Amino acid sequence: MTTALITGSTAGIGAAFARRLASDGHNLVLVARDTKRLVEQATELHDRHGIEAKVLTADLAEDDGIEAVTTRLSDRKNPVDLLINNAGFGNKGRYLDVPMADELKMLKVHCEAVLRLTSAATESMRARGRGGVVNVASVAAFVPRGTYGASKAWVVQFTQGAAKDLAGSGVRLMALCPGFVRTEFHQRAGMGTDNIPKWMWLDADKLVTAALADLARGKSLSIPDPRYKALMGIVKVTPRALLGGISSKTGRKYGPQ
Repeated sequence: MTTALITGSTAGIGAAFARRLASDGHNLVLVARDTKRLVEQATELHDRHGIEAKVLTADLAEDDGIEAVTTRLSDRKNPVDLLINNAGFGNKGRYLDVPMADELKMLKVHCEAVLRLTSAATESMRARGRGGVVNVASVAAFVPRGTYGASKAWVVQFTQGAAKDLAGSGVRLMALCPGFVRTEFHQRAGMGTDNIPKWMWLDADKLVTAALADLARGKSLSIPDPRYKALMGIVKVTPRALLGGISSKTGRKYGPQ
């Protein structure tokens, strides 16, 4: 039986991955900051699906938290076959309105943790000749959106570049770029969502189904919804200056997950 490790597993997209992978028969390593929620989630998934669900309490904004997860990913006696790098958050406010400490914390979670966890996982996977990594980014990666969009753009570029370097190794890497998903993301950041049209919201479970299908097809980039595929097609042909103007009006107040 294969094992999947999911960061930010207790809510939103991470929880949707946990539900789907457990229902498919994967054992799980669930990673988040809240031990109580982790234990509740692990118990529920074990009781419902009969899989083994371990918990690992870790804050990926801290070196100790990142190190704890990389140690687990490097354990070749208990290998992880699929890594879902989902942990992340947004800061409310425009550039220079957000405290530098908060900006650096976001970069540590979105970039440093993703780099270190992906590296630990793929090194072990390459030695076995199989495995997969899904790094959750955002459609915000494709438009000028301050440090949040920049960090997610890094995730996309890093993942696709690493996927090319590991081509033929049996290890698949994919950047997942969702749009607006009904999760705790906006609430935790204190961001309003009233002005977001209903048609722009995605269902987390359907998103995960599409993402796993794209990973199985060997894609290195997944935009798992026809609506957002169309929007990103428009973005590609829109002048950057115009995109910057649109982005500045929406700001990071309404940043997608």
